[in-house]
Amino acid sequence: MQRSDQVPDKRVSQKVQQRLSRTGLGSQSKITVHIRNGDVTISGALQYETQRRPVVQAIRSVEGVRRVVDQLQVKAVDKKWQ
Repeated sequence: MQRSDQVPDKRVSQKVQQRLSRTGLGSQSKITVHIRNGDVTISGALQYETQRRPVVQAIRSVEGVRRVVDQLQVKAVDKKWQ
């Protein structure tokens, strides 16, 4: 049950998606977001470890987010040496 001063999860989800679209993640990065009562769980794959901090900070800055559970993983990149 949501408190009267709590931002609805649907609105938080919309804002989180907007913020993620502005982080400049590459097309190979796939992030899934689940929100329940202001708790945001992010999962999926990043191309680089350096992408993690901006993603988490962007989500934390959204009004209504109480906490962020980071389950992101960095994909191993196959490099072909020629």
